[in-house]
Amino acid sequence: MVKKILAKGYVYLTLLFLYAPIAVLVIYSFTPSITMQWQGFSFDLYKDLFDPAESAAILDALKNTIIIATVASVISTIIGIFAAIGIYNMKNRSKEAMLTVSKIPMMNAEIVTGVSLMLLFLMFGIPYGMVTVIIAHIVFCTPYVILSIIPKLQQMDNNLYEAALDLGCTPMKALFKAILPQILPGVISGFFLAFTLSIDDFVITIFNIQGINTLSTFIYADAAKNGLTPSLRALSTMILVSVLVLLVIVNIITHHDKKSKTKAVVKTKVGKQNKTISKTKGANI
Repeated sequence: MVKKILAKGYVYLTLLFLYAPIAVLVIYSFTPSITMQWQGFSFDLYKDLFDPAESAAILDALKNTIIIATVASVISTIIGIFAAIGIYNMKNRSKEAMLTVSKIPMMNAEIVTGVSLMLLFLMFGIPYGMVTVIIAHIVFCTPYVILSIIPKLQQMDNNLYEAALDLGCTPMKALFKAILPQILPGVISGFFLAFTLSIDDFVITIFNIQGINTLSTFIYADAAKNGLTPSLRALSTMILVSVLVLLVIVNIITHHDKKSKTKAVVKTKVGKQNKTISKTKGANI
């Protein structure tokens, strides 16, 4: 009994430690106070956030962030699909080697990745800006997409691809008709993961950006000057809600995929059992 109470208490304390700051942020996004003192419930911060006169710099940073995240996520997802399929079809030793290499950007310190990309752009004379940030985000997002797709490739039925080829499909058409539908949940998960990582990134971005701001670089500069602009509390709450919605969508898609596969397996087993029963009855007759 005591162990159960202590175990539950530990879990609740951990959750409180993790989510209390987020709860404070959400609560104080509904009061116009600058000094984090409750001054009554209000939507003023949300109104100020969408007022160009009050929050032009924040909205500009938000626009840049969404553009960078969307472009980087789409490109890294496309690269990740073909890379994952290529790795999956390699021989065992080559496959393990390539999987290890693809994990290096994930395990590597972000500051090392940021500095190395900065020096690479400097060496080739590429001016820092939107393009360099997008390239940098593609570099560190692609491995996450690959690792999201590989498990789905391992679960898929290879016979469908071979059947598509036998029925006259070209390899590219078979890819879209036979492989992509089977790995679609992994592709969607990889895209959303890349999108959230891109929005969240600061370290790699700060080394490869100049002349524009993303949300992370704007918040850093804003905090260094006067403390955070109150409207950022409202913006952070909206981002939190958006991420939660994305997580719910991904979980629904994953659950639907598992449910469909379970039904397919059950139908297959039932079909086999019916065939066995029919054969048994035929033999008895």
